[in-house]
Amino acid sequence: MPARTKSLKYMKQLQRVANREQERLVIDLEDISQHERTVSELVSRIRKNARRYISLFSEVIDALMPEPTKDISEHDEVIDVILQQRRQQNERLEAGQQPFPNHLLRRYNLYFQPLRSDIAMAVRDVKGAHLGSLITVRGIVTRVSEVKPLLRVNAYTCDSCGSETFQDISRKEFQPIFDCQNEESCKKNGIRGTLHMQTRACRFSPFQEIKLQEMADQVPVGHIPRSMTVHVHGSLTRQMNPGDIVHLGGVFLPIPYTGFQAIRAGLLTDTFLEAHYIHQLKKQYSAMEITPEISEQIDDLARDPQLYTKLAQSIAPEIYGHVDVKKALLLLLVGGVTKTVGDGMKIRGDINICLMGDPGVAKSQLLKYISKVAPRGVYTTGKGSSGVGLTAAVMRDPVTDEMVLEGGALVLADNGICCIDEFDKMEETDRTAIHEVMEQQTISISKAGISTTLNARTSILAAANPLYGRYNPKMTPVENINLPAALLSRFDLLFLILDKPSREDDEMLANHVTYVHMHNTHPELEFDVVDPTLIRHYIARARQFRPVVPAEVSNFIIEKYVTLRKESKDEDAQKKSHTYTSPRTLLGVLRVAQALARLRFSDDVTREDVEEALRLMEVSKKSLHDDEEDAQHHDRSDVSKIFRLIKDMAKQAQGGKKGRRPRGNRRLGKGPGGEREMDVDEDGEEEDAEELSMVDIRSRILSSGFTEAQLMETIIEYENLDIWMRVANNSKLRFIETD
Repeated sequence: MPARTKSLKYMKQLQRVANREQERLVIDLEDISQHERTVSELVSRIRKNARRYISLFSEVIDALMPEPTKDISEHDEVIDVILQQRRQQNERLEAGQQPFPNHLLRRYNLYFQPLRSDIAMAVRDVKGAHLGSLITVRGIVTRVSEVKPLLRVNAYTCDSCGSETFQDISRKEFQPIFDCQNEESCKKNGIRGTLHMQTRACRFSPFQEIKLQEMADQVPVGHIPRSMTVHVHGSLTRQMNPGDIVHLGGVFLPIPYTGFQAIRAGLLTDTFLEAHYIHQLKKQYSAMEITPEISEQIDDLARDPQLYTKLAQSIAPEIYGHVDVKKALLLLLVGGVTKTVGDGMKIRGDINICLMGDPGVAKSQLLKYISKVAPRGVYTTGKGSSGVGLTAAVMRDPVTDEMVLEGGALVLADNGICCIDEFDKMEETDRTAIHEVMEQQTISISKAGISTTLNARTSILAAANPLYGRYNPKMTPVENINLPAALLSRFDLLFLILDKPSREDDEMLANHVTYVHMHNTHPELEFDVVDPTLIRHYIARARQFRPVVPAEVSNFIIEKYVTLRKESKDEDAQKKSHTYTSPRTLLGVLRVAQALARLRFSDDVTREDVEEALRLMEVSKKSLHDDEEDAQHHDRSDVSKIFRLIKDMAKQAQGGKKGRRPRGNRRLGKGPGGEREMDVDEDGEEEDAEELSMVDIRSRILSSGFTEAQLMETIIEYENLDIWMRVANNSKLRFIETD
């Protein structure tokens, strides 16, 4: 028999309950459906009359409960001490006294887990026919009350005979007992003893009230979302937060109104859902369960040299183009590292991005996609959000009748992303509510006697149109954007996307859109699109890394920042600036570079990460450059960008050789631009020209977001121009020195 007990699933749990190691006892209806031999249709009976079967199952469990197999004295409660005293007293007295009720002796909470095949209903689909039944409801949690103790069993002691009386309480209100009911002492002797409540011997259970609101896709046209009250007991409390999307399995029950509400409601009765099972649809990054199969896919993805581009293009593949914008949104999902300095000051790591552009460039679609991919994503619009709706509102709690704070969009998006559309159409007074969130990541509230600070550790992704609806090229960028400098400086990246007519681009866009409408999917890409679930798990692992900035990279960032400030000063003088380069820009570069290092599962930020962060900042205003400016600036084609990256690698390699001590007597030859071109020995023999490994080149170019085909096109094109040549079986690239 002991060997059989070890193999039984629920007997193991009962033993853990007896040893005070487990409190929650979940009866899975799938297990009952597999073993329906004795009682037919038992599962359907439980689903139709769940409350009754909870008491029946509890009585059976009380009878089957094994003895503890270890010392549980450290888990003793007041009732255990009273129980021990009762046993000793009963041994001395011949007549037994009133036994303890089962509610007091139970050390577990019994729950039913619904069948996997149960379809989650909308709140408005729950009807009167479901009263007493076990159902599953889908919705979003909008309000969570504090956890309060709920009285289950009330204990009394008689002041005359000292006997104990227990009262089971199954409703919200009860009538206390005042007279002793003991037949053996008080009534026998004709004494009316008075009962006094003994709080320490009572049985309390944790209680929490949840407001569940139906999802937007479940609301019919012209209706507003409905809500349902959910009561959570025992160990299921503290498992839901506002903003969570959940499937709740529980018993649908009626509850009469009490007090003044009962007078006003008349014959009406309120309803609630007694929660038994909670399934989180979107889990936090830290709470995600990674299976071995997903872990293997993540490892394969991390080894892919085109990882950065592949993940970026897997974001909203139905939307044509915007590759750099998608790369920025990928880094927004990953985020930088939030640091807490020794004196308690926090430096935010969340990245804020603003998409400013002409109508019809798919800004809102990108925002919608990001809000669905992120574990905690909240989508709102500027006109539909007041300042209170974004931060927090003060309301009266219907349960405790206290003034409580109900979080707005920014509080609901804590540890997630808040997507704000129509950012330019917000009232100025409402927009100021976002200033503190974007930099300090807190919301300070002083209303109705409540003075507090709420956490809002969220990334802001905003979309806005220019002042005149479309970008006016005759006006300066600052006049077109029409956002205050205090707000613009808080965005790490500000993309200005202009819709310029171009025969080639317009034709490709039209082909893409018509293909999506015909086939209900995106056109074939160069690689397989990564599934959003895998992206979420990959980002969850990437966020575990905390990369640091080495000293040599730090010096490089300082030089680039000084250069950026100088360029910003020149642009301000010419009225061509559309961003404000401030010390926040430097922090923005660091955050984006840290996100790139996290994406590679690296603990160190490299120079390439910083260059890519600066490239994203440069490309964000790419649409502003017209053809004349392009003629003045260097060529902006992909081939030229790859050539400049390879040229920079060659300069870094030469710089490394400069630091070495030369062999023998050498003199340095200088090129026309002052750069070091060659080393000439004293006997006139030239040192070998600069060579770069193709492996290093390929790694650098692919990590910068370019493809293998673009790299080979660049190598062949400049090889034909006699700039370089491939040597050592095409494993190295040698620059050809010219006189």
